[in-house]
Formats: sequence, C-alpha cells, structure tokens
Amino acid sequence: MVQQLTPETASDIIYPDSDGQPMADNTKQFRWIVKIKENLEVLFASRNDVFVGGNLLWYPVEGSVKTRQAPDVMVVFGRPKGDRGSYKQWEENNIPPQVVFEILSPGNRTQEMINKSLFYQRHGVEEYYIYDPDTLELSGFLRSQDSFAAIEEINGWVSPRLGISFQLTPDTLEIYYPDRRKFLTSVELEKRAEQEYQRAEQEYQRAEQEYQRAEQERQDKEAALQQYQELLAKLQAKGVDIDNL
Repeated sequence: MVQQLTPETASDIIYPDSDGQPMADNTKQFRWIVKIKENLEVLFASRNDVFVGGNLLWYPVEGSVKTRQAPDVMVVFGRPKGDRGSYKQWEENNIPPQVVFEILSPGNRTQEMINKSLFYQRHGVEEYYIYDPDTLELSGFLRSQDSFAAIEEINGWVSPRLGISFQLTPDTLEIYYPDRRKFLTSVELEKRAEQEYQRAEQEYQRAEQEYQRAEQERQDKEAALQQYQELLAKLQAKGVDIDNL
C-alpha cells in the first residue's frame, strides 16, 4: 500500500518525463506508433474532451514514482487536449487511459509484455491492443470486471470506445475509421490532401470557366440588345413607323 503523503512531501516528489528508453526500436515500430497516434488525433480532432498520447509516461498513483508505464499510444476520454510532460492521473480527475496500444519489436521480452498487461489491467484500462508488424499478429483484450478477457475474433473487430475496426490481410493490418476510411501514414495523408487540393483547384477552374462563359453570353446579349435599340432609334428618327414593320 502506498503511504499517504502530506502536501509538503508530495510537492517534493519529482516524476520524470522520460524513462530513458527510446520511443521505438526500429523504423517499422515507429511508423506504426505514429500512424495509429496521428489517425486517432484526426478521428477525435473535433472533440476537446479526448486526449491522445504517444509514448507518454503514465503515473497512476500519486507518490509512487516507480509505478509507471509509457504506452506506445493511449486514449483518454474525459480529459482535455494539450501538452503534457507525463500523464499524472491524480491531476487528471483520476481518469486512467481507457484504450492503450502497444506495437511490438524484436526487443520486446515476454515478461515485459506480461508486466505491461498486468499494469494496464490493474490500473483501469478498458481496451488493450498489441500488434506485431513482423508477424502480422494482432491481439486484443477487453476489460471484464477487474481483469482482461481476450477478444476471440479480432479480425473485423470494432473497438467499443473508438469505433474503429481492424482488418488483417496477408500483408498487413488495416485499421478503418467508423466511416470506413483507412488509417493512412503521414505521407499518405499528405498525398490525399494534395489530391483533394488538386480536385478543388480543378473544380474552381471549371466554375471560373463557366462563370466566364456565362458572363460573355450576358455581355453578348446586352450588346445585341443595345444594337437593336440603337437601330430602332435610327428608324424612328427617319420617321419609320416601327409598330407597323
């Protein structure tokens, strides 16, 4: 049991913002961490009460510096967006991350992953997903009372909290937004944005051409009407009865 701390003692404790470990062991692991984190940021961009963190130290217990983990990606519903050096749960209305992702690398040890699972189970995580990009294996766990229950059929699974779905293919893991758009890498997102910009630019050019065409037709009609009115005026000036023409 953690000893109750006085305010003076609690304020003296330093909670490091780094555990000295690298964010990722290789480019593949890093790419997946960034991909999941950034797409979740996009998914919840319009919600100010959803915080998404990547490789952020989480301290669930005040006064216990060694009780900590740094999930590759974590999602916290009920907490505002914003920068944090670490996630100190007692400063966050005591709300734990509800969803956690871990991306495996060859350096991950079995005991290490067991310890992480027990930690997340003990401290209130509702959904826990583990993906190995080398073996293309995805595992998921869902909170059942005070423990985790494995998700038996993960292929096609829809996250209760996030609304995203997972699809394993022979080559990779595809993750889909609730509207069935695929999670994309930063490069793919940039390409899509560029394509959208090009489409918008083409639509603008077409609209501009239509406007110019319509404007030219209007001007031609006005010129023809002006010529007609001038002709009638000349005929009237010569005494021609234009009503009986």
